[in-house]
Amino acid sequence: MSDLLTREEYGAIAANLLLPTNSFINGAFRAGNAGKTFASINPATGEPLADIAACDASDVDYAVEKAREAFEQGTWRKQHPADRKAVLIKLGKLILRNKRELAVMESLDSGKPIADCEEIDIPESVNTIMWHAELTDKLYDQTAPAGDDALAIIVREPIGVVGAVLPWNFPMLMLAWKIAPALAAGNSVIVKPAEQTSLTALRIAELAMEAGVPAGVLNVITGDGPSVGEPLGRHMDVDMVSFTGSTETGRRFLHYSADSNLKKVVLECGGKNPFVVLSDAEDLDLIAEHVVTGAFWNMGENCSASSRLIVHQAIKEDLLKHVIARCNDWRTGDPLDPTNQLGALVDAEHFGKVCRYLKPDKADNATLLHGGNTIDGKYVEPTIFDVGNAGAALVREEIFGPVLSILTVNNDDAAIKLANDTSYGLTAAVFSANAKRAIRAARAIRAGTVTVNSYGEGDISTPFGGYKQSGFGGRDNSIHAHDQYTELKTIWVDLSDRPDEAIG
Repeated sequence: MSDLLTREEYGAIAANLLLPTNSFINGAFRAGNAGKTFASINPATGEPLADIAACDASDVDYAVEKAREAFEQGTWRKQHPADRKAVLIKLGKLILRNKRELAVMESLDSGKPIADCEEIDIPESVNTIMWHAELTDKLYDQTAPAGDDALAIIVREPIGVVGAVLPWNFPMLMLAWKIAPALAAGNSVIVKPAEQTSLTALRIAELAMEAGVPAGVLNVITGDGPSVGEPLGRHMDVDMVSFTGSTETGRRFLHYSADSNLKKVVLECGGKNPFVVLSDAEDLDLIAEHVVTGAFWNMGENCSASSRLIVHQAIKEDLLKHVIARCNDWRTGDPLDPTNQLGALVDAEHFGKVCRYLKPDKADNATLLHGGNTIDGKYVEPTIFDVGNAGAALVREEIFGPVLSILTVNNDDAAIKLANDTSYGLTAAVFSANAKRAIRAARAIRAGTVTVNSYGEGDISTPFGGYKQSGFGGRDNSIHAHDQYTELKTIWVDLSDRPDEAIG
């Protein structure tokens, strides 16, 4: 049973929050060297929440210096894996202990519905940290079949100083996705939160210190991309950067790596994800529930949002009746009201971008089926277009808002062709009553995660990342997430009696 509070109770918590305003470096909050700040704005009201430290390259240098010192001293990486596990478990418990504060902080900062913050983001963030914590002392190294005259040992070692660059759509959860495996492996981490959503990252860094993460091991630097993100990406003493965000910005980090020390880069970028409903799909009302959730959850500000519904013409009319009926269940409004499923878009700039798609060009051959309106210059209603042009911007471009495009096909091959007709390849969904048909379609779609008869991203045990321009270099979640935060080393032990026998 849900233990959500009332709007008034959440408002009381919000009124009494102590918001962090400075970066967290080497175990302490610290103002930026230049003394500058920027306003963190509440998307639902347009009012400032706090003035956050606007850091620059000199602050990045200091954070990297302290992170490197902590790594070389081994205060974290040399701890027994079971001890690192205990600290991370304590961090997860501290987040749970402070869940109401963190949920309200997240909602105020991002415009996310408080119900999602409490019932999805907090539990999933804690689960991510706990899961990777438990894995810390359960990942075995290997030996290779080197014969009787040698012993070949293959070991994982922490990569060093890791930069984690976060998006604004899931601030806490994306923080957990990155710091949990990176810290479990023994690295020092420097987090750059999105400038729109810095608050919960700063608070969780403080909780990590309380849990026992040593000074310098987990740092959070606030500021914009050019002032903090780029210096972090170009820094010669950063060993790896993990980035989640737009494909355009992800490309820059590859350039930063090439222009500096060839640091490893892992990118999880955009998506224009297909939701394929074949002609034999059953229970159209349940499918409609998945369609609406996939398209509109988190205001469509989701890289795995199912923004393209590809449906067979034989069932299209019936399915759309159910989809539009389901849309009416999604309330839009005040993020601190737990009865609302859709909150405010993250800022005025993004609101303007999404609104441009609400008035498509005539050449797009798009018919508005539902929504299309805005509220108070901050909210966008769930919006559905029936699109006759597969080359339309509504179909090709990642909108990152609550806008769903419908495309019609008359056979499976056409559905798969349309699903793959994109520069992205993050997620997809396939609906069919025939298991073989569904699995064949799932295998044919080029995406990192394909769900069958459901919308989703898998869970913490499954790798998450994309094909094509949706991803590069690695995967979040699962055991595979640890690979990107470690180096593989071969230790070859000669057991032979003669030197020539030791030569591989």
